[in-house]
Amino acid sequence: EADVAQIESALQPLVNGSLDVTVREVPEEPELPPLGSTYLVTVHGADRLGIVARLASVIAEAGGNITDLTTRLLGTLYVLLAEVDLPRSADVEALQARLAEVSAELGVDTSMRLIENDEL
Repeated sequence: EADVAQIESALQPLVNGSLDVTVREVPEEPELPPLGSTYLVTVHGADRLGIVARLASVIAEAGGNITDLTTRLLGTLYVLLAEVDLPRSADVEALQARLAEVSAELGVDTSMRLIENDEL
């Protein structure tokens, strides 16, 4: 329950020529609405500029949040795997249609499937 000045004072003995200490209060984060479902978006095709940017933009427009993203170039085949959290209010069918549209423009194949979440 110490304030910023008390914490800075307690850490002052650690400060030397190679270490500088700055203390600031971390603001309270607003509570976010609960997410709906998690989906796996997969993309494969020829590598080209803009694949990640375009698909991420489509997902963001739908209110989605990319929580994990992996890309690989296997020879001439580009592969992208993205874990996407969508809000309950998201129109999944509209998102799938928009991803298909953008994928066709990019010349890649895209699929999206629901991931079953384990409750811990």
